[in-house]
Amino acid sequence: MRETTPSAMPPCFDKWCKRFDDLLRTKAQKREFRNYIGGLLGESERKNIYQMASDAVGVTYHKLHHFLTDAKWSASEINERRLKIMNKCNQTKISRGFSLIVDDSGHRKSGNFTAGVSRQYIGEIGKTDNGNVVVTTHLYDGKKSLPLDIELYQHSLSLPDGKNDPEFKKKPELALELIDKSVERGYKPGIVLIDSGYGNNTNFLFELEKRNFKYLGGLAKNRKVKVINNLKNSEEIRLDALAQSLPEESFSEITINLEKPKKVWVTTIEVEISRLEGTRMIAIVMNASTFENADDIDYFITNVDPSIATSQWFIDTYSQRNWVEVFYREAKGWLGLKEYQVRDKKSLERHFILVFCAYTFILWHKLTGGLRRRWANKSLNTFPEALEAFRTAISYRFIRWLDHNRDVFVAYKASLGYIWA
Repeated sequence: MRETTPSAMPPCFDKWCKRFDDLLRTKAQKREFRNYIGGLLGESERKNIYQMASDAVGVTYHKLHHFLTDAKWSASEINERRLKIMNKCNQTKISRGFSLIVDDSGHRKSGNFTAGVSRQYIGEIGKTDNGNVVVTTHLYDGKKSLPLDIELYQHSLSLPDGKNDPEFKKKPELALELIDKSVERGYKPGIVLIDSGYGNNTNFLFELEKRNFKYLGGLAKNRKVKVINNLKNSEEIRLDALAQSLPEESFSEITINLEKPKKVWVTTIEVEISRLEGTRMIAIVMNASTFENADDIDYFITNVDPSIATSQWFIDTYSQRNWVEVFYREAKGWLGLKEYQVRDKKSLERHFILVFCAYTFILWHKLTGGLRRRWANKSLNTFPEALEAFRTAISYRFIRWLDHNRDVFVAYKASLGYIWA
């Protein structure tokens, strides 16, 4: 059922929201905080302000819009509180040695009045288009994946002074700031996982090593490395040329255990990288046993000790990056991460953090079992299953509310131009 009302939200929702009340200055802010997150969790087809307000009896567009754009509250304080709530519970606390996933994600946006919007590469569609891009940090500890921080990337074309604008920062710069923010909280990752957009940036790898981080990242096929031969001499060669030169017996067959098991062929080599002291381990991963038959070839680099960085380790560790893709799919598809009706950077980042809060609310209840005990007759193993249980609770309570407030609902329908019979 698409329609709902704040009065129909289950008690567990208000209990969760009360944990943020001291960060919100007025009763109106506390009310709209609940209304916004409730709208994100509801069954509205779209998650923009207009649609969420239209589908909730007693929620008005201008109040919701004012809360997101003009009201005085701090998105960073809300985000810090969200993480502290997760860290206080045994089932949800952040484990030591987690994998920290650094990634960026884009989505289409028309026009050029929204902060950060310009023609740039949009990973969601795999090509350059008009849109927004965000840089995020995300953790995975073997039991749960959790978004940590998010920052809007402002392309130079979207800023008045281009690359000379004081607001302009490259994606690796934003990523390092977000990594440092996690460390300042006391969250020390066991390894940092990055894609080739960051792994191919030598300065970024240098900064990670300067911070004593272990990392595993992608490389571009045209990246040159120096392979140490038996005579202790080194020759510089492109990665794709190196992969083509290796005999078939150099590769070992390994199965990746994702949503669908997949076989790949992997080899590891110790190499030197320009501007980085010492050697690093690289892995070449193909979807066939020979270079000629492979149509999907990936290259990876790590500074982890060679005794640990085996072919199996490369595959098992890097496959954890899949969890950030799962998060983007859920946050965009279910919670409207890319659906907003605001233009300035502050309001955009507020929307992103409120989506994080909605996501974390469902994750917290999935891990602690609250929704399972009250609103489901089966285990809730995935985010969509837990979200559906919560929506079941909303629907049940809304029908009960409707029995006693038919006149209110009729007036609501009439305001939209409909006749309720």
